[in-house]
Amino acid sequence: MTTSDKQGSLDEKELQEMVQAADAGARIPEGIQGKVLLGTALIWSLFQLWIASPLPFFDWPVIGSFGIFNDTEVRSIHLAFAIFLAFNAYPAFSGSPRNRIPMTDMLLSLVGAFCAGYLYLFYNDLAQRPGLPITADVIAAVVGITLLLEATRRALGPALMIVAIVFIGYSLAGQHMPSIIAHKGVSLEELINHQWITSEGVFGIALGVSSGFVFLFVLFGALLDKAGAGNYFIQVAFSLLGHLRGGPAKAAVVASGLTGLISGSSIANVVTTGTFTVPMMKRVGFSSEKAGAVEVASSVNGQIMPPVMGAAAFLMVEYVGLSYVEVITHAFLPALISYIALIYIVHLEALKQDMQGLPRRSAPKPWMQRLIGVLFGFLATGIIATAIYFAISWIKPVFGAWASPVIAVMLAVAYLFLVKIAASVPDLEPSDESGMTMLPEVGPTVRSGLHYILPVVVLVWCLMVERLSPGLSAFWATVLMICILVTQRPLIAWFRNEGDIKGRAKQGFDELVDGLITGARNMIGIGIATATAGIIVGAVSQTGVGSVLADLVELLSMGNLLLMLVLTAILSLILGMGLPTTANYIVVSSLLAPVVVTLGQENGLLVPLIAVHLFVFYFGIMADVTPPVGLASFAAAAVSGGDPIRTGFQAFAYSLRTAALPFLFIFNTDLLLIDVGWGQGIQVFIVATIAMLIFTAATQGYFFTRSRWYETALLLLIAFSLFRPGFWMDRISPAYETVGGTELVQKANEMEAGSSLRLWIEGEDAVGNARSFLATLELGEGSNGADRLAASGIELIQNDKGAIIDFVAFGSPAEEAGLQFDQRIDRVEIARDQPAKELIYFPALLLLAGVVMVQLRRRKGSTQAVPASV
Repeated sequence: MTTSDKQGSLDEKELQEMVQAADAGARIPEGIQGKVLLGTALIWSLFQLWIASPLPFFDWPVIGSFGIFNDTEVRSIHLAFAIFLAFNAYPAFSGSPRNRIPMTDMLLSLVGAFCAGYLYLFYNDLAQRPGLPITADVIAAVVGITLLLEATRRALGPALMIVAIVFIGYSLAGQHMPSIIAHKGVSLEELINHQWITSEGVFGIALGVSSGFVFLFVLFGALLDKAGAGNYFIQVAFSLLGHLRGGPAKAAVVASGLTGLISGSSIANVVTTGTFTVPMMKRVGFSSEKAGAVEVASSVNGQIMPPVMGAAAFLMVEYVGLSYVEVITHAFLPALISYIALIYIVHLEALKQDMQGLPRRSAPKPWMQRLIGVLFGFLATGIIATAIYFAISWIKPVFGAWASPVIAVMLAVAYLFLVKIAASVPDLEPSDESGMTMLPEVGPTVRSGLHYILPVVVLVWCLMVERLSPGLSAFWATVLMICILVTQRPLIAWFRNEGDIKGRAKQGFDELVDGLITGARNMIGIGIATATAGIIVGAVSQTGVGSVLADLVELLSMGNLLLMLVLTAILSLILGMGLPTTANYIVVSSLLAPVVVTLGQENGLLVPLIAVHLFVFYFGIMADVTPPVGLASFAAAAVSGGDPIRTGFQAFAYSLRTAALPFLFIFNTDLLLIDVGWGQGIQVFIVATIAMLIFTAATQGYFFTRSRWYETALLLLIAFSLFRPGFWMDRISPAYETVGGTELVQKANEMEAGSSLRLWIEGEDAVGNARSFLATLELGEGSNGADRLAASGIELIQNDKGAIIDFVAFGSPAEEAGLQFDQRIDRVEIARDQPAKELIYFPALLLLAGVVMVQLRRRKGSTQAVPASV
């Protein structure tokens, strides 16, 4: 073993301890203290399962319904558990004891839990004096915020704590700030009331999502991992892809994507899969830095992949106002394209260095037979899915109230069938790279854990088909996961005719309890993070700092739209440093999403809100990659034994495709499948994937052979043209005809009801700030232009200044578009008939064909020259 390998192994052990400390707390006390800590975590998980279930609403014999809590009470109890566990599980300093809890930490945990539970304990009293905090309220809030910040420092490091303190100081001392960011300031009582007593700050939407949705998904992931699904996903990925060029790296990408289903942290994802995949990548020829970088890029991508997206998907539901299905529909295509491109990056790296894959245990089947097998698998899956869909659609009306028990019996039969299949093959070996000299067999590996897919199917079914709430969907998936944990081992032993069924059942029950505790301990940091991020959200709503940031970015960007987006991306990177995914999204979306919307309108770019939130989210999580913080890069470097800074820069190079996607879907929302049908969606996917692969080849400097500088430039041009064909078409044939504002009524008279107009508005917004911005207005029904405008909610008067808005109807489309009384309509843009933008694909593909021919000719010449030189 080389020195670097030894160092990598040593760092890997230390890293495992670091990740354990980051996810669940480094302190594992002994004796009664340990039992109290683990027991509290277990009670927290049971409490969250209780409130998510229908059980509190049952009419129980004698006692009736009980244990019903409203949202504010749940958030209060949720944070009380998190703070109590944070002070007991996370030591104050590196030298603090790990095997016992000091008396000071026990005292702080009790005080912190009381302050967090203050809203639950005194809910009725607080409801009777809204906005009028008494001395006890102020004391509880001040102590609670202080202890929350200390819990944040312990669980998440100083970054988020410092940001929260800055925003508290900004709220209190706004009148003393420089003029560009000054505000009138708030009193201590106003701050306390807003941040702690109401649901605007700490106990706001973010903590509500944590208590309502995120906990159950983290618990589901912990139970799934405890059952063995994490090892199963890794082994399946290697059995399928490990034999290809650079196969371990391709398997790492897929394994990290699958592990993203059960992990809400890119750092945990790096360590979970990286300790196995990174050494395997080094074995086939990847350097330490490149192996670590591949793991970082794929693990961070796991946070943008639906259905969980590091729990950010559920926050987007609340912040954007879309349904969960709509959110993951819009987020799916960019994430999938990014993963495909990362696999292609690995393939190009393998081509550059002529890498080979790992050997199989048996000779591979002919490629045609394998292709038929894959197609048959897709076809069989589609047939089974269709059959299940129509069967359940038939069962519901036929069986009525008994439909749920019938479906449960069908699910149980499917589970028994899949467990019997798993029992027919040997158990998987643990994911230990030192023991893998040959790849596992595909068939037995896949069959060994098919029952792990059932809870995921139930989760997706409840979310996508039944349209249940995320919390209830996660509850039913978790219930099934609990059943699997308790029964899978005794059932497998029974099907194999092995003894000790009782011992296997006890082992399953112990794993269930361990999973419930692990899920709660993994939630400590997320619960604390969402509460502390609520301080930032509360400060934004109380001080109006969002508009200040918009002014600052506009000043720095000098009104240039592209520069404005670049500055927003950089700010998202800075704000995301050192934060877990959930808190990261809360911070960047609260501060920067309104900036993009406001400045986009002022620069003639109308961006859907989901596109803006995905834009800042992508760059926020990129902070885990980029130096100097780049926590995921440091984690991967510790596993690989490579240099962390070089690993970070290499990972950033691999992540350029992820950094490019947000800019592309801001300007081309087709990539988010917004107002796109099935046929067009398939076309967008195919073209966008080709474009991303071309972009990837350009950034890697290798296509069919090493690219020359002008070929790289041409590939970038082709990729841009395929991603944004409308850019070139707008220059050939402008998309809009522009007329003066005074012609608005005339143009509305010529257009049909339901048509959209783009209006350039001059005047003041709702808070009195002078603005020039673009708004879209849909014409209502009417016999003439004035009637159609009135049906849209506006009435105009003409004077020497032009068309002035004289009236805006409450709740009308005009008010929703941001139009206000006394604003002036400067000019109107009307859509023109334009050739299909897809026509740009043809010259782009012809240019691509030319580059391909040149590279193939050069590659052929280089391969023929090798024997002669030898």
